[in-house]
Amino acid sequence: MFELRMPSFGADMDDGVLVQWRMEPGQAVRRGEVVAVVETQKGAIDVEVWQDGTAARLVAQPGQRLPVGDVLAVLASPDEAWQGVAARAAEAAAAPGPPRPAAAPTPVSAPVPAPAPALAAAPARVSPAARKRAAELGLDLGKLVPAQPGAPISLADVERAAAAAAPVDAAAAMRAAIAAAMTRSKREIPHYYLGCELSVEAAHRWLEDFNAQRPITERVLFAALALRAVALALREAPALNGRFQAGRFEPAPAIHLGVVTALRGGGLVVPTVHDADRLALPQLMAALREVLSRARGGRLRSSDLADSTITVSNLGDLGVDTVYGVIYPPQVALVGLGRVQRRPVVREDGIIAAERTLNVTLSADHRASDALAGAGFLAALRERLAHPETTP
Repeated sequence: MFELRMPSFGADMDDGVLVQWRMEPGQAVRRGEVVAVVETQKGAIDVEVWQDGTAARLVAQPGQRLPVGDVLAVLASPDEAWQGVAARAAEAAAAPGPPRPAAAPTPVSAPVPAPAPALAAAPARVSPAARKRAAELGLDLGKLVPAQPGAPISLADVERAAAAAAPVDAAAAMRAAIAAAMTRSKREIPHYYLGCELSVEAAHRWLEDFNAQRPITERVLFAALALRAVALALREAPALNGRFQAGRFEPAPAIHLGVVTALRGGGLVVPTVHDADRLALPQLMAALREVLSRARGGRLRSSDLADSTITVSNLGDLGVDTVYGVIYPPQVALVGLGRVQRRPVVREDGIIAAERTLNVTLSADHRASDALAGAGFLAALRERLAHPETTP
């Protein structure tokens, strides 16, 4: 028996709303299968199950808001009868909680005379403009309260009530969640910043030759080459790849890159490219294309937003030269990539030439690493981009 719980899709998520079940009791499900849809500030997310089993009891109901970690459903393992698991889950849910301690006896006091009943309040007066606007909006005037006690209900009172009843703007809710996470980051994480300008002339020339041998639909973008170089460089800087939790740094056993992605409707999501250092360059390009397509199409899965160990923010396509990022807790580092641009470079032989260069920045948590580790990462990244033939 195992439980499906409300997943966390980042430090900015406290709860979610179950929108739809895609399984029913008695239905067998496979690892990776979408079994529910959950609404969060990031939009509607497909929730996958992480192991094979059979749905036994659906605990949560569509439309119900649940905190992160609350049980959504109970499933039977492949070697269990789902009916028995469902019965045990129902019994556990119906079992009374721990007995409360007996209350201390209340001392008897003299009876207090009951207060006289208050006079019923007179119905509030309503201005003609307010009455007309309330009718247009379908508001019940009997439930409106004037801003000033005793004053008639005004047009401003009606507009204020209408604004309070308006549905929450999804983009505004996402912006508020991002603001909360970034405020927490700047408050709790002692950031340090490093940056350097890297030559990517050799990388671009190599990539042009690499793509010339491939069909147009399978060609690789420089962004994918840069991501793979970042992933490989992180092998030499484990202090930047992991999480700071419960007062200590926990290095991650794998390298999962979170890629900052802007949504068409506003806001950001950070889908994950899992095991980025183990993917060949064409595989990484395919994984990146797929996850970005789902993110921008509003079809993200729970696995797309899980397990990232470091974040990469690439704003080069928007013409940004340098990115100074804020770490996404509980991660301990963020890599910023600016635009590739031809800049004057002095070669080792003293000749000045125009070469393509890239500004790279590192935002890191001083509790997990120091500048020496950060500099080592940037040096490793420089080496990877200078010798791109070692990257695929």
